[in-house]
Amino acid sequence: MNAPCGKSAEHDRYLSGRRIFPAGLRAGEPLAEVIDRVFLAYNAARLREGVQLFTHKMLEPEVTIGMSLSGALTPAGLGMSCVVPLIEAGFVDWIVATGANLYHDLHFAFNYKLVAGDFRTDDTVLFDAGVVRIYDVLLSRDDCLLATDQRLRTILSQPEFQKTMGTAELHYHLGRYCAQAEEEAGLPHVSVLAAAYRAEVPVYTSAPGDSTLGMELAASRFHSSNFAFDPLLDVNETAAIFFASKRPGKKSAVVLWGGGSPKNFVLQTAPHCTDILGLEVKGHDYFLQVTDARVDTGGLSGATPHEAVSWGKVDPDFIPDAVVCYCDTTIAMPLLTAYALTRHPPRELKRLYRVRSQLTANLQAEYLAKGSRAEK
Repeated sequence: MNAPCGKSAEHDRYLSGRRIFPAGLRAGEPLAEVIDRVFLAYNAARLREGVQLFTHKMLEPEVTIGMSLSGALTPAGLGMSCVVPLIEAGFVDWIVATGANLYHDLHFAFNYKLVAGDFRTDDTVLFDAGVVRIYDVLLSRDDCLLATDQRLRTILSQPEFQKTMGTAELHYHLGRYCAQAEEEAGLPHVSVLAAAYRAEVPVYTSAPGDSTLGMELAASRFHSSNFAFDPLLDVNETAAIFFASKRPGKKSAVVLWGGGSPKNFVLQTAPHCTDILGLEVKGHDYFLQVTDARVDTGGLSGATPHEAVSWGKVDPDFIPDAVVCYCDTTIAMPLLTAYALTRHPPRELKRLYRVRSQLTANLQAEYLAKGSRAEK
């Protein structure tokens, strides 16, 4: 069949996008300009869309930003190089991380050494030498891991830990010790927990027993510690933060590094409010995930934002403001951080840690009022 002679309106509409015709890169060209100008297709384009979404929409003052951290990010230095600057700039308001990320963050606060190594090294040789490997990151078993454990054990025996609490309070207290350790060692700001403590950014762990932090707290039970987790408090506190961010004139954004339990814990805040508490609120407004998982194998840990709409996790009216970039976090996070710090001034800190109890009380009041109205 011959092609149509005339060009349809559809033809012109589909070809009305930005022309792919970038000039050659220049020596010394700023990174943010390279991303804007050269990242034009495939996952480079998704990354450009993601960093622009983060910088130009998520960082508006009325938006509350939740961030999840999965994978071994802090051992690779991404905590001090990226997450700390984002916290201090007011670019993240609450965090859900794996316990392992927060445990390894302690090495930096305590000034214990991690080094770049070779992933091809024989692990039996490393074991005999007392060296632990996280892919191509190497650390001493005695001088880093066990030294951190001993220092952590002393901290967790202090009076403020002798009660039942949620993980935000646990990490806030730990953050104070991390900030003190930084100051005593004359370190720059290197610890995520210390930065979160100073900025009053609540930090949650969705699986608090699944890390060395959890194991140390479990061991403290054998020494008559009165510490206990209240994981349900975390569920309600994070939902309360989300609910407050959906009040008139406000919006909620999520930035998901990897998947797993932290991703779902951030996103479940919406269906907790709607499906469980019966409150009338739509899902998160802005969505950015960087992942290397595949959706067709069931491994994308909560799937795409389009699928999340069916769960009420993402507001369907804002699907154009949802980006999934299939990329290594260790590549994407430094690019997003550099771009955002270049293109946007610091935001005023929301300091949600200090108001989390009030936000939870507000959520409870809305829930109880909803039940009273339903009974009538």
